[in-house]
Amino acid sequence: MDILRTPRWLAELAAAMPSGTGYLLLLIVAVGVALIAHRLFFRLLTIVVPRSGKGFRTEVFRRVRGPVRLAFILIALRAIAPELAVDEGAGAVIGRVLQLGVIALIGWIAVSVLRALADVSRRRYRIDVDDNLVARKHRTQLMLLQRVGIGLVVVVTVAAMLMTFPSVRQYGVSLFASAGVAGIVIGFAAQSILANLIAGIQIALTQPIRIEDAVVVENEWGWVEEIAATYVVIRLWDWRRLVLPISYFIEKPFQNWTRETAGIIGTVIWQVDYAMSFARMREKLDEFLKQSKLWDGKVGVLQVIDTTERTVTIRALMSAHNSPTAWDLRCEIREKMLVWMQEDCPEGLPRLRNDVTAALHAPDRAATGSDGQEPLTPEALDRMGVRQ
Repeated sequence: MDILRTPRWLAELAAAMPSGTGYLLLLIVAVGVALIAHRLFFRLLTIVVPRSGKGFRTEVFRRVRGPVRLAFILIALRAIAPELAVDEGAGAVIGRVLQLGVIALIGWIAVSVLRALADVSRRRYRIDVDDNLVARKHRTQLMLLQRVGIGLVVVVTVAAMLMTFPSVRQYGVSLFASAGVAGIVIGFAAQSILANLIAGIQIALTQPIRIEDAVVVENEWGWVEEIAATYVVIRLWDWRRLVLPISYFIEKPFQNWTRETAGIIGTVIWQVDYAMSFARMREKLDEFLKQSKLWDGKVGVLQVIDTTERTVTIRALMSAHNSPTAWDLRCEIREKMLVWMQEDCPEGLPRLRNDVTAALHAPDRAATGSDGQEPLTPEALDRMGVRQ
């Protein structure tokens, strides 16, 4: 950086002015030259870098324009730093500040490039369509890798800034060299954080869950709304939010209804009387399914799955292209079938029956008696005080 020097004529002009006025002149000239150089630099990049149809160049330029502008300003300030320093101590402070600024600037540019890459790639995969399995897969990977990458950049940047201080650098070297009890204690303290970070990387690679997957966790049904570096947000069906540590999806079982495809089979259960005509019920099920816009036309089955002393259990299976549609289809078919039973097939509704067989034979038992007792003749009834 020896070439970064204030022009002699400018230094002499600033020195000839009063102290405060000279410093102000140097600052104004340095910042002005930096801004002009920044504009010319991006004009040159626009000519040199070809435009891509995916908008990558535009997005990267938009993201890094601010950090690059700051870079030119820091370079310009570095050029006039010797003229601004009153003594060696002030020069050391200015040099340290500029050094920290350059390190922070590199981290900022790296984060901006990562975000630009993620944004451009994310536009290629739409999840607002029915067949969005591949899009959700790539979006999940992008989200997790972007956040892990940004986290690593921030950690490395902060570490690099701290290592510029001799005292911090010596402490870091001694800590790495000792690797003793303190390191073990810190390791145990950060165990849960590290476990969640590692789980995030595992999910990005293996993808047991993806953005907008329909899942059942903790006996709650909802969709994966957000996958952060250490937690996952589930948007429940009633608009509540369930927040779980990301390691939950590596360590515990859960249901993923859209792991391979969004299609799902729904079930409807009825309890009907033994007098129900199953053939008519199957015909009505086929009719209701064909009339419904929610049915995908793949599965439509009616089965007798159980019996009790009073009723027969009927199950209908029907398919839909996703879980919310399957729920609405189940409710629709259940209601239509019940209305049909009430209006056209009331004999199929469950009912209670009384066994009247014993009552039909009661006169015979009254005439002959039972268990050695006297027959219930008119005379016997008269003696009992019972009048016919």
